[in-house]
Amino acid sequence: MPASRKAGPRPLGPAPTESSLREAALRHLSRFSATEAGLRRVLTNKVRRWAALAAAEGRDPAEPVARALAAIPAIVAAMVGSGAVNDTAFAEARARRLLRSGRSRRAAAAHLAAKGIAPETASAALDEAPAERDAALALCKRRRIGPFGPPEPAPELRMKWLAVLARAGFARDIAEAALRCDPEEAADRLLALKQ
Repeated sequence: MPASRKAGPRPLGPAPTESSLREAALRHLSRFSATEAGLRRVLTNKVRRWAALAAAEGRDPAEPVARALAAIPAIVAAMVGSGAVNDTAFAEARARRLLRSGRSRRAAAAHLAAKGIAPETASAALDEAPAERDAALALCKRRRIGPFGPPEPAPELRMKWLAVLARAGFARDIAEAALRCDPEEAADRLLALKQ
């Protein structure tokens, strides 16, 4: 039976350099789509993790950290220049996906803002995204309410459905229209939304 190895602290690797950070950026972008702000955050966190390990070993990380942090803007700019990072394309794709999955424009805008997308870029992406009513129908289908729920709901149940849509960020008129939608029309609209 093999002896179990104890997991100790990771050994401190070399200080992050512009070259190693560029490689880290490429590795990250090969796995994930990212915004400028997101990539900047990933690289900054990598440098800060190294600095914490260096400080724990009693080394002074100030100079290598300052050099690494100073290199990050140029690396991000190079990734933007090469097209590997494109906030507009990211915002358009993410806005479409969010609305197709039943998120309101308000919730999608908040998500894009959290990802570091500029408000004007997010607004333009949301203008190109599916209609708000279709997003409300997608949520109705997921939650089995409105046209996808029981026919002739009691008034209390209908109010609960409105509350579900309101908490998701849909305006009352959009929520009412989604709940009143004919089941066949709702299914057709969702089918068109997926294409």
